[in-house]
Amino acid sequence: MAAEGLGPVIGLAVVLMGAAVIAVPLFRRLGLGSVLGYFAAGALVGPSVLGLFTDPDAILHFAELGVVMFLFVIGLELRPQKLWALRGQIFGLGLAQVSLAIGLLSLAGVVVFSLPPVTAFIAGAGFVLSSTAVIMSTLQERGEIASPEGQKSISILLFEDLLIVPLLAVVAFLSPVGQGEGGLAALALALGGLVALLVAGRWLLDPFFALLARARAREVLSAGALLVVLGAALLMATVGLSMAMGAFVAGVMLSGSSYRHQIESDIGPFKGLLMGLFFLAVGMSLNLAVVAAEWPLLLAMLVVYVLVKAVAIYATARAFGGANLPALRRTVMFAQGGEFAFVLYTAALAGGVIDARENAIFSTVVILSMAITPLIMIAADRVLRDGDRSLDGVEAADGLRGQVLVIGFGRFGQIALQLLLARGAQVSVIENNPDRIRDAARFGFKVHYGDGTRLDILHASGAAQAQVILVCVDDRRAVSAIAELVQHEFPNAAVLARSYDRGHSMDLIRAGVDFEIRETVESAFQMGAEGLRRLGWDEATVTDALEDVRGRDAQRLTEQVQGDIMSGRDSMLTTPVPEPFTPARSTSKGNPQ
Repeated sequence: MAAEGLGPVIGLAVVLMGAAVIAVPLFRRLGLGSVLGYFAAGALVGPSVLGLFTDPDAILHFAELGVVMFLFVIGLELRPQKLWALRGQIFGLGLAQVSLAIGLLSLAGVVVFSLPPVTAFIAGAGFVLSSTAVIMSTLQERGEIASPEGQKSISILLFEDLLIVPLLAVVAFLSPVGQGEGGLAALALALGGLVALLVAGRWLLDPFFALLARARAREVLSAGALLVVLGAALLMATVGLSMAMGAFVAGVMLSGSSYRHQIESDIGPFKGLLMGLFFLAVGMSLNLAVVAAEWPLLLAMLVVYVLVKAVAIYATARAFGGANLPALRRTVMFAQGGEFAFVLYTAALAGGVIDARENAIFSTVVILSMAITPLIMIAADRVLRDGDRSLDGVEAADGLRGQVLVIGFGRFGQIALQLLLARGAQVSVIENNPDRIRDAARFGFKVHYGDGTRLDILHASGAAQAQVILVCVDDRRAVSAIAELVQHEFPNAAVLARSYDRGHSMDLIRAGVDFEIRETVESAFQMGAEGLRRLGWDEATVTDALEDVRGRDAQRLTEQVQGDIMSGRDSMLTTPVPEPFTPARSTSKGNPQ
């Protein structure tokens, strides 16, 4: 009987998943990106077209958990020291961009659309809050989160998340049914909640996960990770901040934890599913009746707001020393509105600052801007890519043949190539950085231009004839993508991959590569060995130590691949011991004691 009651719910879930699995691959095949596919699928099944879902707002509120978990994972990549180093960008670049954009958008609302000043301010302030979900998804897909430009984008997004509190306080002050003094109380409550979260993250989270790890039950650790994410999000929502901000802070506080990789792998599946659901819900929220009735105003407001905000973003980027192309790319990413605009507009509607028609128009403009952003990004990528790096003097990969194909000619690939050339192996090399290719030519290396993540480039580079393919690029996501593509399309070639860290090694081994090696592991082994030599140990003892530690590391990695990141801990040497962990041998300087 209980199962029969779940029938309608399961039916709606099947509809959602069916729409997503059809639309997203189709849009990706057309080169339009997955985000636009989710938007289109949501609009199709939403109340404006097929009407299979009549309350998209309820789904949108639930699906915001995808943004929450996404920000938590991003926080895991940023140590508190690194975040502190960004404070100048957060409150400098972020404040400047937001202030200029709000001012220009408010002016445009008054001058172009004859809106009352207060209404124009609310409309502009909401549109300033860019979509965290769209921008962070774009940065992650491009592997740019850790880049300088990626850090600037994160700083601006963090400031916009913080801005929602004073904006809601301003709405309360402007509201004829609200009370102005509530703004200061709300600000104090928000600051108190943020301090409480920081205190809990600093002194309670790591011991909490250590306690859960002792249970040696992965599902318990997963439940603990979800509890931390949702608890932090709930705390921030309770004190008036965004849930995404709470999850991000919790992630930052756990970024230095030894359980970080395990937590990230546990959260990953939930994050991906809920992010897709969020984009579906945004597509459902598009009210085509409003679009049909108000399309001249909507189209005009969309064009004006996007262009005005773009001017503010570009001007701020150049004023803070940004080059032309990075400034243009940031402009394209941030020119749209975002999900937090709905929060501000809803609060303004409830407070009587704007009416229902204005709320519908402003919200629809934001949704339309989010929907066209993937198209604008695709067009911008094609235009800006041509001017980004000149290909003068660089040959594209075409008709290459060789026993070995090396993908990536950075510091790692250059060294690996030396051993192959030393024994006369026939080698082809591709690299996607024209400047690096020109530098290589100065030293006599023939390197061709090509992106190893593209199947057509791999064919042109001779991957089908290669016996061995070395994946030496310095982007972990690109390495994984290339390894997967090569294994599927060229199964006869041995795949040798460079991994970023232990977690990446585990992923590559599970994916079935023939060989992987962490980019720093051998240099770290040699550094430790030299330390023993400097302490006076003879070479035989140093060799024994190297073999022992290598064996322990390999054993631990094998256990982790079969289990999880916490497996094999007993094979680690974690504390000093009174005697050497390898038998002492004679040395010219005497055995250290």
